[in-house]
Amino acid sequence: MTKNTTSHGFARGLTNYGDFDFSLYLRRSFAASMGYLPETMEKPIVGIAYTGSGFNNCHRHFPELLEAVKRGVLMAGALPIDFPTISLGEVYLNPTSLKFRNLMSMDTEEMIRAQPMDAVVLMGGCDKTVPAQLMGAVSADLPTIQLIGGPMMTSRYTTAAGDEERLGACTDCRRFWAQYRAGTVDDVEIRDIERRLATTAGSCAVMGTASTMACIAEALGMALPGTAAIPAVHADRLRAAEATGAAAVRMISRPIKPTEIVTRKSVENALRVLLALGGSTNAVIHLTAIAGRAGIDIPLDWFNELSETTPVLVNLKPVGSHYMEDLFAAGGLGAVLRELKPLLNLDCMTVTGETLGERLAAESGPVNRDVVSPASAPLEPKGGLVALFGSLAPGGAILKRSAADPALLEKEGRAVVFTSLEDLSARIDDPDLDVTADDILVLQNAGPRSPSGMPEAGYLPIPKKLSSKGVKDMVRISDARMSGTAFGTIVLHVTPEAAIGGPLALVRNGDRIALSVTNKKLDLLVDEEELNRRRAELVTTERDPNNLRGYDRLYAEQVLQADQGCDFSMLQSLNNNPK
Repeated sequence: MTKNTTSHGFARGLTNYGDFDFSLYLRRSFAASMGYLPETMEKPIVGIAYTGSGFNNCHRHFPELLEAVKRGVLMAGALPIDFPTISLGEVYLNPTSLKFRNLMSMDTEEMIRAQPMDAVVLMGGCDKTVPAQLMGAVSADLPTIQLIGGPMMTSRYTTAAGDEERLGACTDCRRFWAQYRAGTVDDVEIRDIERRLATTAGSCAVMGTASTMACIAEALGMALPGTAAIPAVHADRLRAAEATGAAAVRMISRPIKPTEIVTRKSVENALRVLLALGGSTNAVIHLTAIAGRAGIDIPLDWFNELSETTPVLVNLKPVGSHYMEDLFAAGGLGAVLRELKPLLNLDCMTVTGETLGERLAAESGPVNRDVVSPASAPLEPKGGLVALFGSLAPGGAILKRSAADPALLEKEGRAVVFTSLEDLSARIDDPDLDVTADDILVLQNAGPRSPSGMPEAGYLPIPKKLSSKGVKDMVRISDARMSGTAFGTIVLHVTPEAAIGGPLALVRNGDRIALSVTNKKLDLLVDEEELNRRRAELVTTERDPNNLRGYDRLYAEQVLQADQGCDFSMLQSLNNNPK
């Protein structure tokens, strides 16, 4: 044997034994034990990052989807080989799935880099899986294509009043749970609703984090056109899987690397899509982390500039009234992109080898304008999300204004402070809690460096003494996150967080806080002398890595703040001059 300088397939990235020929001989010997013919072992390989798991209901259809990907790869002339990675089932992880997103990204990156593949298909769907996979793929920088698992279909429910409703996780989960807390839904009814909220495979049925990230993957150019919104159980999802496998094979002969696709221009496109969707606030963190792997910063003032000129176009819950299956039937993300076309960078490359402009020039079908509004008559003239700055959030905070009560967007109120998740749980429904509907609820110590790891706890429940009287929304402020399926006037991702001594840690009961979405301001109305006094007495809750071990220690040492995507500092790009 002689060294092959154009190695592909099983000859790529050989295990080091100090003898190239022996390494290849040994690998082929072990590969033969899996039943491959000699000519099969000469083919290029498409790796398939497989995230099926018994702890991830969103991915329970992945075995069938995997077979469709393999079919596409085989028909296009390559060898498909699936490999397992960490799978993050949103509701099955303690303390929160975000804590393990970076671990999954490391797993994905290193397995792509270490194993012999010429291109890779990423199979993901549930909230943190797609951003983790894209982060890892950008860092590994092998030709990559994302396959989205797809959203679940809606169910039906007949209320006690005899009205039939469509149900879909998880905006409806929260709506009925709020009614249960308020006493308008009883124990029997909430149990009946519980079993009807999620009845098929797939991620949440609304424009939550999973669906937002699916749309972002397509908008970036990392997924095939028209695939973001296909329901998980629809036959088109299987066809998309087969087409994705075939496309991955084409990328071997015409390599297009993730860093050629994830550029500042394509990130800008993705941000505009996020804003037009009124998408999940979590997507700001995730897209910042993905872009950071390519050396691209997303300053929140840039985010605000885009928000001022990007209209909200999509009428889906939690912002609107429809579901992801309706967006699919209405024309999918392509219908949204065509309305945004004058605002987009059309020269961005995509995984098919076409530019975004060439994609959008393709023939399109009819669009349901009740679901996707024309840009000339948007649902809202400005983007669904906005960044806030001020003395309470020097590094910024995020609010989904499209899901907020307009009457609360300009507000000054008295702070009612909860110092931790445990404190919140213990006191929020205390009948003696000193709180009125005019107050501002504040949660501290729920950011990335807190013991809780930045959970989706920013959707603070309305105190029962108020919800039972019909109060449905209040201004709520925290350094936590919020589910993309949630709604309300909720300020999130306050940076720097309380656990490291940010101004949020200095807020006390009775302080006045001023919120102005018009001016993009969030201020703590306490004089500097008093703040300095509090600062001197402050004991932070940041964990000492020296008292931790394993991944917990690595996380505590490395995790960055929300404005840097909560990535690990050691995982960010070394490239200081991104395109």
